[in-house]
Amino acid sequence: MSSSPVAPSTGSPAGDPVFAAFTAAGLWPGLGKRTAADLPAAGIARPDDVTADRLRKLPRVGRQRAERLFSSFLAAAPTYEVVDLLVGAGLNARLAANAADALGPDAARRLRDDPWALLSLAAVTLADADRLAIAVLNGADRQDTRRGRAIVSLTLRTATRDGHTVLPADLVVAALRAEAIADPVAAVVAAVESGDVLEHEPPFLEPDEDGSDDGELSQPAEGPRSPLHSQAHEGTRTEAVRTLSLARYGMAEEAVAENVHRLVATGERIADPASVRSVATGLDPAQQAAVAQVLGAGVSLLTGGPGTGKSRTVASLVKLLEAKGTEVALAAPTGRAAKRLEELTDHPAVTVHRLLGAQGTTGGFARTEEWPLDADVVVVDEASMLDVELTAALLEACADCTHLLLVGDPAQLPSIGPGHVLGDLIDSGVVPVTELTTLHRQAAGGAIARLATGVRAGDLPQVDSPDREVVIVPATGSAEAARRVVQLVTDSIPRALGIDPGSVQVVTPVHRGPAGTIELNKALKAQLNPGDGTLFGFDVGDRVVATANHLDLEPIGFANGEVGVVTGTGEGSLDVAFASGPVTVPTNALSDLRHGWAITVHRAQGSEWPGVVVVLPPEAGGMLSRPLVYTALTRAQRHLSIVHASGAALARAVREVDIRPRRTRLATLLADLAE
Repeated sequence: MSSSPVAPSTGSPAGDPVFAAFTAAGLWPGLGKRTAADLPAAGIARPDDVTADRLRKLPRVGRQRAERLFSSFLAAAPTYEVVDLLVGAGLNARLAANAADALGPDAARRLRDDPWALLSLAAVTLADADRLAIAVLNGADRQDTRRGRAIVSLTLRTATRDGHTVLPADLVVAALRAEAIADPVAAVVAAVESGDVLEHEPPFLEPDEDGSDDGELSQPAEGPRSPLHSQAHEGTRTEAVRTLSLARYGMAEEAVAENVHRLVATGERIADPASVRSVATGLDPAQQAAVAQVLGAGVSLLTGGPGTGKSRTVASLVKLLEAKGTEVALAAPTGRAAKRLEELTDHPAVTVHRLLGAQGTTGGFARTEEWPLDADVVVVDEASMLDVELTAALLEACADCTHLLLVGDPAQLPSIGPGHVLGDLIDSGVVPVTELTTLHRQAAGGAIARLATGVRAGDLPQVDSPDREVVIVPATGSAEAARRVVQLVTDSIPRALGIDPGSVQVVTPVHRGPAGTIELNKALKAQLNPGDGTLFGFDVGDRVVATANHLDLEPIGFANGEVGVVTGTGEGSLDVAFASGPVTVPTNALSDLRHGWAITVHRAQGSEWPGVVVVLPPEAGGMLSRPLVYTALTRAQRHLSIVHASGAALARAVREVDIRPRRTRLATLLADLAE
């Protein structure tokens, strides 16, 4: 390979626009913004100018770093080639890194062959892909088969952002027609034939006694079967529809159903029910029943709200199994939840990703059906956060006869990723469920648990908390709410309750506005850790939150939603202390960190803090729901401040607004296998 990753594009005498876009987008590994700004002065304005000797002319660059920068530039050839295509189409060069990751080292060739493959990336619109098609294809056509096929996948992928794993075929056809696709049926067929999309038959419905078959869809008398036939005739039962899914999620749901069935079928009793008496002290009958249930069932569920004793039940189970020499593995979706589980049970606990040996660079796991987990019993806390793909990986790593206990609260928000695993398992009726309902006030801490229990049931009770465990702080608007939040975190809570600001987390439903994460983090940083943010926008001492998984980083990586503190800096990297351990975050992962004094409710799920400030600004009114409010309130351990500026919308949301149902197949698949 020459010193240029690609042949230099034709540019102005001042330099190459593709090269300028590549460096400005931060796509040159190890090259920071300040060093990038110094390139022109060193005579480096196009690919052919990049040599180790010229790089040595840059400020703060010695011989070794110059050689590393030269090597990393050559290694970035696949990304550079994609930048060339994107710049030619007038698109953002920053898309190139994700394109190279998603499409592989020959990403540029694949995009030249099929520019609509760009739609496989997040944040890419159909208009973006169309612009690329016009730039790279001769005579780009809106009716191109590749375009229709990509729109099918895009429609399904967009639905996954709302948690759906499947969509009725008629909704996909409607989306195709909205984009002026003349033959939507052909587009669906092409998507299915590509292997990226799966088509699912309607569930079998028994015919009526008179022999009619109103519940099943009629097939065309001749010709290929069409997705349009998922549109029911008048009077047809609405559940009898053909559905479509992205292959990855359709296969994941089938894997979950099959492996639950396998574990249920192979589960053997691992201890006599009478042995529960040895750990029964302090457990109520429902908690004792839950422990006994795990001993006999291959898969079982333990649910309940805060303060009902789920953790105590798990601790008793672990104590019993340890006494019998049974191998137990404890895990949770987040580092904070795993750490809390470990403290409550006095038994090692890790994140689910770490339990499975996540391979960050490939997205796969080391522990699979070929190398299953060694544990006889696997317990996963905060199971409401499990999406369908992670659940499929977990179940596949459980060998025959393994007992799996999922512990969670179905009243919380469902997983960020697609699926509704905990709810579908409950709805299917194929695995035993123990729901704990007795509020153990001494364990719950009092007012927080009482408030959460009311919200869980759809009621917003009056707060009676003379010890200031729960404090309601009214505000007339977003600006006042923001001021109240900063005052609470930096002054009122530390002074009145002795909780250090480092142990207080702000939780808000929104990113934008005065009381959203962006502005609140600016205001809190100015008070708690002022600085210029010269190190990639961060300073030592800043609190950060991860917005994506990077599980391949040394020594243990980090997961989406984990909160940590910047402890140091390196050459093009940050050292961050997360709850799961310290991580060195390199340049290419820094874009997935945000300031974390204030985070969204979804990112807070699975974690708890001694003090929590929940802010509910007016602009959050439309997105408030009972699960969202309930999840926000239950992040607090010792103190909860609610900065309330959403007016009547809060009570209405708690009373009337449940989370939107997710379209999934898992409950049906589980029930079918159990027959």
